[in-house]
Amino acid sequence: MTDNVYGFHNTDLGHANDPAESSQTSSSLKRGLDLFGAVSGLLLLTPLFVILAAVIKVTSKGPVLFKQDRHGLDGKTFKAYKFRSMYIDQCDQSGVRQTVKDDPRITPIGRFLRKSNFDELPQLLNVIKGEMSLVGPRPHVPGMLANGVPYEQFDPRYQTRHRVKPGITGLAQVNGFRGETKTAHAASMRLYYDLKYIEVRSIFLDVKIIVNTVVQEFFGGKGY
Repeated sequence: MTDNVYGFHNTDLGHANDPAESSQTSSSLKRGLDLFGAVSGLLLLTPLFVILAAVIKVTSKGPVLFKQDRHGLDGKTFKAYKFRSMYIDQCDQSGVRQTVKDDPRITPIGRFLRKSNFDELPQLLNVIKGEMSLVGPRPHVPGMLANGVPYEQFDPRYQTRHRVKPGITGLAQVNGFRGETKTAHAASMRLYYDLKYIEVRSIFLDVKIIVNTVVQEFFGGKGY
């Protein structure tokens, strides 16, 4: 497993902060970045939100937003918000059944939302509420499967990813490991990058991930 993370070596990113030295300062800076980014994003994207909400409402029955239990900090659950991208009678509230390519449960507008990752944008509200961060390991549903078994059974280090708030985007996502975790390789690499982020996290890295998420996903997304 390489130590080159997201185009940088560990020496470029720094190491995990000593809690006795700067954890409070780092937490305050990260929370400031989260609030600034989330509030700015909501203000700038309000016209887009209105358009997407209208299209979702007129093209399929059901609510505009979909709420789902996800694991957050310390493994506590919270309701994560998303634009609804599935037909209401086919939504999987548990989230254990992962979305696959050409999934028939996805609405036409849902395909666009998932490809662009616009379906995740309502999670800016979760960031403002303090349940999520802009950057961190993606929040998983309880019972998340990896290679066909519960993630914690697949790798005993899995619970370590709950030491930080989950993020709208993360190191795994910008390295290409998003979506399904049905294979051992995909599941292993997703967790590898989540744990690496916890090890080397910094404000600089957060900004880098945010910028590249916008470029990679919003303007060239490959989600489904």
